[in-house]
Amino acid sequence: MIYLDSAATTFQKPPEVARAVAEAMRTMSSPGRGGYGAAMAAADTAFACRSELAELFHLDNPEQVVFTLNATHALNIAIKSLVPPGGRVVISGYEHNAVTRPLSALGAKTVVAAGPLFRQDAVLEAFNRLITPGTDAVICNHVSNVFGFVQPVEAIAAICRQRGVPFIIDASQSAGLLRLDMAALGAAFIAMPGHKGLYGPQGTGVLLCREGQQVKTLLEGGTGSLSLSQEMPDFLPDRLEAGTHNVPGIAGLLAGVRFLKKQGIETICHRERLLARQAAEGLRKLPGTRVFAQPRMTAQVGVLSFTAASRDAETIGGALGQREIAVRSGLHCAPLAHRTAGTLDTGTVRLSFSHWNTAGEVERFLEAMREILP
Repeated sequence: MIYLDSAATTFQKPPEVARAVAEAMRTMSSPGRGGYGAAMAAADTAFACRSELAELFHLDNPEQVVFTLNATHALNIAIKSLVPPGGRVVISGYEHNAVTRPLSALGAKTVVAAGPLFRQDAVLEAFNRLITPGTDAVICNHVSNVFGFVQPVEAIAAICRQRGVPFIIDASQSAGLLRLDMAALGAAFIAMPGHKGLYGPQGTGVLLCREGQQVKTLLEGGTGSLSLSQEMPDFLPDRLEAGTHNVPGIAGLLAGVRFLKKQGIETICHRERLLARQAAEGLRKLPGTRVFAQPRMTAQVGVLSFTAASRDAETIGGALGQREIAVRSGLHCAPLAHRTAGTLDTGTVRLSFSHWNTAGEVERFLEAMREILP
């Protein structure tokens, strides 16, 4: 199979990730539940993973790294910690349902800072205009999961700091690909999955919390600490990590992060961009295609979408699947992004690359597209 759906999950993992998961299942129990060897091994692994993530994202304190089930879980914690029912929130025009649905559930007054695709200046101008007194939070994804559009989160963060508005960054498509400096950004929260650019297993996620940031719990239960109290601990990470940890997942995530650091995020990002450019250039030669990609990809990573006049997105995705080429077709759980880009009625076919893809695979994809399109 040619796997071009890494914006959903990096199906192809480093071999050491699977080994770490298996080793954890064989040798580890749960952290904080005992002083015996299996429990201490789990605790050491969890702390090592927090420490590696803290270093990667420039946090001084590993305890500000909270393990979650996925980015959606992390975003729900962040949003519900900051946004009261009916609160005012400014979001970008490219947000995922993991942001818009929790806001809808809260009855939030959501204001969209929309700008044309790949126009970072227009997006920034919209945020600058709409972040006004009375704004409870600003939320922006670093990279659009549909179009690979890199949004100007550093400049948006500066506006938020200046105006005293808490900022949530959805790093679902940028963690492991683009530099994220929690200290420099000053964001209240940065949410990310473990199973995409960090090359960890599915069922892992991370919430980075600013030092001193107040947080609300989504779950209450056992933490292995302060057991006598019927209130959740008031310190991180325990306050947000009720119940038994996904220790095999955390061990796999640790291996994935170490693999990522060894390869280098700049190296992986550069490689993915080259593959996306190759695919975009080939697709543009096909009749009736519309490719959503910058020629030099200066504001885009290795994710791109396209449409074809003669075939709908779902038909193309199905035809590629029959040829053992995995892509994602439709609205990608991000109708707002499609509305902003003008593709809500049609959806798109999305290609998303990882460290494991090759130029030869792109050529085979293009050959398949030449067969599919008349």
